[in-house]
Amino acid sequence: MDSSSGEESDLSESEINEYKEKPYEEIRSGKYKVKALNGSLRCPFCAGKKKQDYKYKDLLQHASGVGKGSANRSAKQRANHLALAKYLEIDLASEADETSRPTVPQVVDQTPEQTELYVWPWMGIIMNIVAESKNIDTLHDKGYWLKRFAKYKPINVQCFWNEVDLTGQAIVVFNSDWNGFVNATQFEKAFESERHSKKHWNGRQTQLGSNIYGWCARADDYQSDGPIGDYLRKVGKLQTISGIVQEAAQDRNSVVANLTTKIDLTNENLDELQYKYNETTMSLSRMLEEKDRLHLAFIEETRKMQRLARDNVRRILEEQEKLNHELETKKRKIDNWTRELNKRETLTERERQKLDEEKKKNNERNNSLQLASMEQKKADENVLRLVEEQKREKEEALKKILLLEKQLDIKQKLEMEIEDLKGKLQVMKHLGQDDAAVQKKMEEMNNELQEKIDDLQDLESTNKALIYKERQSNDELQEARKVLIQGLPELLGNRTNIGLKRMGELDPKAFHDTCKSRFPSDEAEIQATTLCSSWQENLKNPDWHPFKVIVEGGNPKEILNEEDEKLTNLKLEWGEEIYNAVVTALKELNEYNPSGRYVISELWNFKENRKATLKEVVGYVVRNIKTAKRKRT
Repeated sequence: MDSSSGEESDLSESEINEYKEKPYEEIRSGKYKVKALNGSLRCPFCAGKKKQDYKYKDLLQHASGVGKGSANRSAKQRANHLALAKYLEIDLASEADETSRPTVPQVVDQTPEQTELYVWPWMGIIMNIVAESKNIDTLHDKGYWLKRFAKYKPINVQCFWNEVDLTGQAIVVFNSDWNGFVNATQFEKAFESERHSKKHWNGRQTQLGSNIYGWCARADDYQSDGPIGDYLRKVGKLQTISGIVQEAAQDRNSVVANLTTKIDLTNENLDELQYKYNETTMSLSRMLEEKDRLHLAFIEETRKMQRLARDNVRRILEEQEKLNHELETKKRKIDNWTRELNKRETLTERERQKLDEEKKKNNERNNSLQLASMEQKKADENVLRLVEEQKREKEEALKKILLLEKQLDIKQKLEMEIEDLKGKLQVMKHLGQDDAAVQKKMEEMNNELQEKIDDLQDLESTNKALIYKERQSNDELQEARKVLIQGLPELLGNRTNIGLKRMGELDPKAFHDTCKSRFPSDEAEIQATTLCSSWQENLKNPDWHPFKVIVEGGNPKEILNEEDEKLTNLKLEWGEEIYNAVVTALKELNEYNPSGRYVISELWNFKENRKATLKEVVGYVVRNIKTAKRKRT
């Protein structure tokens, strides 16, 4: 693009002619190079164009065209190109002589035929057409003459008849191009070879006979009297061959110059469109990067909230376990004291009084124990209430996630509107600085743009606050779930509805049942164990991902690719039961640990065959603690 294409136009139309003197002097001083080392010329203000080398005439037309008539150029650009045109006309005038000298036709090289005046479009004249009664209709027919001279390719024939003596004349019209000239010349030479040319016609005016005479129409025919001269003056004009050639060359040069100017303007428009395209592409790339950054930050905050939730649950369970241990210890001590007091009932009164005092203290301790049991009950209720609060916080977190997604869409829409307003402002700036209506519109658009930017900043502040709260609560939930997964095996019995399930681990029963039906009993166990271990290793391979993505209801969804080669061969070789076990483990890994592809534990409701909630797990733990406490008492 031009070296000044990024500047705002700060010149009025009246200042362009004054400003062009500065770049003109800079070109003369050598700051801008016009003539390259190879002798070609270039425009120093259009360095980014594909076309770099110009001829003198083409560069002068480019500079003049941009300087005088390019509406999409700034005033400074136009002044720069006017300075270039002035430099070409004054300082590089010798280049014009050198480039134009080979194309100037020399007068001495012109032949008499080139300077001779012909009637153009090319025409031939036929004289001494004599009609008889038997052929008068034929000679009057224009088609007869067109057919007779068809090898010269005439396009029309005009006949002129004298009805008194039945004689006529005719004009044969040829194409106006050079092929027509060649045909007209051959037409004339054919009559010359038969000695029936114009020279013979003029020499035998009294002894013509019935032969026709013909020749090409020239200046004397054009200026003659009679119908022939009238027709020639009406439809043609006198031209020399060199004049026709020069006129055609001028027309061609004019067309070339116009096309060159149009090409330059088209290239300028393409450069501007390319710049706008690159600008839009960069803007969209920045938006996508910002979206990815927010998404990663959201995931990180979510993990943090889950970790905090697991820590809280673990701390609560540890404190509860500690309180239960202390209560059990105190209860055992009180039981021992009670037994000792019962043994001392047979002692003396003094000892009995002491025993009563001890009983009284024992009752007080029992009351304290009951109070402690009530406190334990309250603590259990607090645990359940905590679970309910965790559930409520999780629901609120989900609502916040939906709100965040909605606000992200609003943010993206605001960013697109801001970019659109910026693009419109750039267009308005190029429309003109002196138009009051444009200035007012630009001011309104600037105000609207500032409002959009303020709305976007407010939305980003709200998003950050919501994301922080959502991540905090989610981390707490996940940390609580992790603590339960670590400590739950110590509280589980042999048969429970709530427990841990190893997601992605193959069910060995399916392998054992299939191998028992195919191998002897002593070999079936080894085959089942080997096959199960082999497919468990296949599941860990991250390069094997037998899933495909489909669009369902406008949303992408990942499903199992049942046409996968490994799964197809497994089903054909080992049957439906092992195939189902592998598919189930695959789906569990893809859902719970798609990146690591190793087995992980998950809280599970075996009764309803689904993932267990925190409320179910904590309620189960509390019930287990109460049951164990009753058994000990």
